[in-house]
Amino acid sequence: MKKKNTTHPQDKKDWEHFVSKMDGVFEKEEDKYKTNHQERNFKKLDLHGYSLSEANKITKNFILDSFNIGIRELLIITGKGARSKSSKDPYISEKLSVLKYSIPEYISRDDDLKNIVIKIKEADFNKGGEGALSIFLKKNSL
Repeated sequence: MKKKNTTHPQDKKDWEHFVSKMDGVFEKEEDKYKTNHQERNFKKLDLHGYSLSEANKITKNFILDSFNIGIRELLIITGKGARSKSSKDPYISEKLSVLKYSIPEYISRDDDLKNIVIKIKEADFNKGGEGALSIFLKKNSL
């Protein structure tokens, strides 16, 4: 005999209370920093799920587009590389195949990008820490 799946009345009450208080919860795609950082000339890009070559192309376009419209600070979320599958291939260096290491290297070797990027650093803890890069661009005299 199969047991019926029932919800206890107190659990249902607790859940309804929880759901009624969700007005402060952000959707994943919604940029919770958007309103604060738009005033500071800030843009964000998330590279989770992209291959190395895709990430390089997207990053280059993102940086150039941002520079062209006068954005000065960028946040590029690369992830920490903890789930990278490169450790299974002995011919690929784990550190060079992970986006958090390769994106700064790519920027420093690209002539278009290295001329407009002032600084690349690990993002502050509240913006992603080890899994993100803060990139600062020169001022574009539009």
